[in-house]
Amino acid sequence: MNQQMSKTVVIVNELGLHARSAAKIARLAQQATSDVWLEFDGEQADATSIIDLLSLGCAQGTTVTVTVQDGQDINILDALVDLIQNGFGE
Repeated sequence: MNQQMSKTVVIVNELGLHARSAAKIARLAQQATSDVWLEFDGEQADATSIIDLLSLGCAQGTTVTVTVQDGQDINILDALVDLIQNGFGE
């Protein structure tokens, strides 16, 4: 496939993107075969890095874009979007 894919999602968790939620994102992103990125306000973070994710400073209501470099990772993209939309299971 080798085609980059992205989806936009709103952070609904009242604590925003914090350490525990960043760890859940990183764990999922590490299962991808290609690079996975989260983007907010022109800044891009490596989704496998908790520190990178936290540096985005995403509060509740923030709209982020999740991107996978290879369309073969569509399942990871969908899982990340579900995780974020469901408030990180918290």
